[in-house]
Amino acid sequence: MSEEWAQIEGPKGSFRAYVARPSGAPKAAVVVIQEIFGVNAVIRGKADWLAGNGFLAVAPDLFWRIEPGITLTDQSEAEWKRAFELFGLFDVDGGLEDIAAAIAWARGQGAAKVGAVGYCLGGLLAYLTACRTSVNASVGYYGVSIEQRLSEAAGITHPLMLHVAGKDQFVKPDAQAAMASGLAGHPKVTLHTYPDQDHAFTREGGAHYDKDAALIADGRTIDFFHRYLG
Repeated sequence: MSEEWAQIEGPKGSFRAYVARPSGAPKAAVVVIQEIFGVNAVIRGKADWLAGNGFLAVAPDLFWRIEPGITLTDQSEAEWKRAFELFGLFDVDGGLEDIAAAIAWARGQGAAKVGAVGYCLGGLLAYLTACRTSVNASVGYYGVSIEQRLSEAAGITHPLMLHVAGKDQFVKPDAQAAMASGLAGHPKVTLHTYPDQDHAFTREGGAHYDKDAALIADGRTIDFFHRYLG
C-alpha cells in the first residue's frame, strides 16, 4: 500500500505532509509534530498509530524551509549531528505558521475537531500550538525549552497534556520544576511525570525506549483525544 502525502499551502509557501487515514470515517484529526529528525519512519508510525485509533493524522514537514524531505534516524553520529544543525536553524514562529496551516487543512478534510501531538522539538511546538492556535487539544512528549516560554501559557484555552521524563537529559530538573510551578493550577493543563524515564522513552528503536512506560503514556494520549476531540 503506497504512502499518502498531501501538499499544504501555508502563508509562506507550500510543503508536504504525511497523511494516515483510519479505515472508517475519522472521529477527528490530529496533527503529528516531528522531532529533530524530520518526518521519518518513527513519526510516520505515530501517524499510523493514530489512524489505527480512528483519527485522521497529518504530519507536516516542518523543515521544508531549510531542506524539504528530511528523514533522519537516531542510529548514527552523523545523523545526530545533522539533526542538531537543523534544530539550530529551525524557525519556531515559522513552524507554528505551518502547524496552523496543517490544522486548517485537516478541518478542510471535514474534521470538526483537530488535535496536535508532538515529540521533543515537537513537544515544545505542541505546547506553543496550544498557546497560539485554535487547536482543540494538544499533547506534548518530553518537550524541550518549554520552561523558557511559560509566559505564553496565558494563551492556552483548550486542553493540553504534557508527558515529562523525570531523567530527561535535555530537560534538566530545574527546567522540570519551573514547568511544574509555572503551569500549576492552570485549568486546561495536565502534567504526567515518568520519574525513571529519559528523553524519547516512547521512540521505538531508540536508546531510551521503554515499552511499559510508552504504553502508559500513549494510553493516556488516546484517552485524552477521545475525551476532547470526541
